[in-house]
Amino acid sequence: MAAGSRRGGGGGLLAGAILAIACAGCGASSMPDPKEAVEAYADAAARGDADAIYEMLGEKGRRSLTREEVRKLVKDERGELTDQAKALRGGGVAVKARARVRYPDGEDATLELEQDGVFRISAADALPAGARTPAQALEQLRRVLARRSYAGLIRVLTPATRSAIESDLRSLVEGLEQPEGLEVDVAGDTATVQIPGGHEVRLRREAGVWRVEDFD
Repeated sequence: MAAGSRRGGGGGLLAGAILAIACAGCGASSMPDPKEAVEAYADAAARGDADAIYEMLGEKGRRSLTREEVRKLVKDERGELTDQAKALRGGGVAVKARARVRYPDGEDATLELEQDGVFRISAADALPAGARTPAQALEQLRRVLARRSYAGLIRVLTPATRSAIESDLRSLVEGLEQPEGLEVDVAGDTATVQIPGGHEVRLRREAGVWRVEDFD
């Protein structure tokens, strides 16, 4: 789950570690209210209760911070934690809950808990998604290539490149509408075919079966 909060200093580190904890009960029959975690953190921050804050940390948070480190952060950043508590209790604080499902093949889907209490898909490898960083765009490219997904590949291209590829393929499809009427230049186990529209297809015969070797 994640909640909007002011980040900075040790207090920001604590808030990030606590408010970004994974939902341990997402698979249960009842879904915990993320606002309760925010309120509990605000109470602990206002009191300067380091032990309570540490107990709220998820597994990832506890790997990053020991109990003693949390106590030191709370002591050193008491003023910031007090400000955070006031901000979290004020109006206009947006609390969002997210669940990320990772599949064995490395693909994943992200769901967000909406106001009606229902998780809905916000992003999935099989659905269109907008990369916010170059690294995300490259990761999307890797995934669609690994799936051999033409539809996925088209989605990650720029509109101009997508349009050019689709136009090129459309021309090739139209040129192949009547393959029996095309002139085929056969040389042993290879063949070359000139396609209307400026395309060329090269074929190769292997074990008596003709297959497309290349085309442009």
